[in-house]
Amino acid sequence: MAAQKKDAFDTEDIKLAAFAKALAHPARIAIMKKLAEQNVCICGEIVDVIPLAQATVSQHLKELKNAGLIQGTIEGVTSCYCINTKAVEGFDKLLTKLFKKLDKCC
Repeated sequence: MAAQKKDAFDTEDIKLAAFAKALAHPARIAIMKKLAEQNVCICGEIVDVIPLAQATVSQHLKELKNAGLIQGTIEGVTSCYCINTKAVEGFDKLLTKLFKKLDKCC
C-alpha cells in the first residue's frame, strides 16, 4: 500500500496494523515471550534461545523496536531490551476493540 493511501484510514487502524505487522513472525513472538520472562534481556541471551543468527535476531529486534513494542539501550557492545508495557497495553486495547466489533458481525 502506498504511503499516501494510509492517510485515508483511521489512525487507530494504522497503529493496529503496524503492531500486527511487527508481531507477524514467529521469531518476534518468541522474542516477546523471552523478554516477558525477564525484566531486562541482553541480546546475546535472546540469540541463545532463538535458533537464528545474531544478525537475524538483531533485525527482528529492530522491527519490534520500530513498532514501539520494545525499548532498548546500547551500552558498548551490549544491547539490552525490555517490553514497552505502555505500548503493549495500547495494542491490547486496540485489538480488544477490534474483536468486539468483529464479534457482532453475522
